[in-house]
Amino acid sequence: MPRWLGMLWMMAATVVMPVAPALAQEPDQPASPQVAVEATPDGAAVEEVVVADPLRFLRDAPKPKPITPPSPGDIEAAIRRGVDFMVAIQNPNGSWGSALRTKALNIYAPVPGAHDGYRLATTALGIWALIDVGDTRPEVIAALDKAEAHLLDKLPELKRSSADVLYNVWAHAYGIQALVRMRERHKEDEVRRARIDEVIRQQIAELVKYETVGGGWSYYDFRLGSKKPGGESFSFTSATVLVALAEARDAGFEVPEEISRRGVESIKRQQKPDFSYLYAEYLWSQPMRGINRPQGSLARSPACNLALRMWGDEQITDDVVKIWLDWLYAKNAWLDIARKRPRPHESWYENSGYFFYYGHLYAGLCIELLPVEERGHFQAHEADILLNLQEKDGSWWDYPLYDYHQQYGTAMALITLHRCRAAD
Repeated sequence: MPRWLGMLWMMAATVVMPVAPALAQEPDQPASPQVAVEATPDGAAVEEVVVADPLRFLRDAPKPKPITPPSPGDIEAAIRRGVDFMVAIQNPNGSWGSALRTKALNIYAPVPGAHDGYRLATTALGIWALIDVGDTRPEVIAALDKAEAHLLDKLPELKRSSADVLYNVWAHAYGIQALVRMRERHKEDEVRRARIDEVIRQQIAELVKYETVGGGWSYYDFRLGSKKPGGESFSFTSATVLVALAEARDAGFEVPEEISRRGVESIKRQQKPDFSYLYAEYLWSQPMRGINRPQGSLARSPACNLALRMWGDEQITDDVVKIWLDWLYAKNAWLDIARKRPRPHESWYENSGYFFYYGHLYAGLCIELLPVEERGHFQAHEADILLNLQEKDGSWWDYPLYDYHQQYGTAMALITLHRCRAAD
């Protein structure tokens, strides 16, 4: 593909464009901050934003309508159907996903490396999902064993696909989360666990290598294409990586302090007072653009809040987590409208279809931050949304992405539904 044509596809698929009609401001927008004016010794007036209570910006955040919670039996049946789909669609080599299904507009993916990143990220999510749900049927165990062998063999070979595309970052992050669960699954097998630990350390090193020059992570570098990525960080990509690194840290692996600190700082630079987050740092001068408003941040806020909380940010309290979970469930329609649309960012608030299950995955992980006795309300709303969207073949999908969407969508939904199960 000529470079100019590839860039055109990329712009259509990944750079947020104001293609949806503008909406009138909804009543759930945050209030303006209080401003104090003080005089300096030389007589100059200095304005200072005063936020005595950070939650004042969330005072009028929306709440979801009451629902009839799905039964535990319904949740288990949906999980089983999803697992059956994952087993049936697995590739013979143990991976999930391929580049074999295309459409008129495809996400920019320089071959062959970009698809290595897609496939390994999807495979890692599949492993994570099957380990989490704990299905012990022989065919599920066989599928899991094959997937683990493929990941251990191929993940260490994964490289940056081109100077401008870094889809490998997603595979390094989700790979770590799969590997952390694999090492627990094989805790009695010292040889196997040693190999898993070796790959985890190598994946941490890869994420250190691909940190952007300003801290945090992105999956594109159209600015320089330099060895050290020169593009601006994306809040949700940094969040994805930091969550994975926090899991590695909690499992006993060393994560360089300066890397995690810069990653946190990159997200904090994109955080707004209501705990919505900019799409990326290059949009810093457009904080009220649709994608940077709460309805455009619905899928990002859970991931960013989770990452900051896991790295010790005391501002991300249980109340912040709960308010944003309710916000997601109350305004889920803004994501649902974008679901299955073939062109990214064409929907209201510039949401993309592939935001959907990503957002709900991290919402499920946020539920685990809460005390067990406070989870039921959120588990019920999460399960209600996901059960109503399961396809006839047992899958979930949100965006036609080559032949990865059913696999990653189903894996993300299974991971989330596992967190909707009642505590033992």
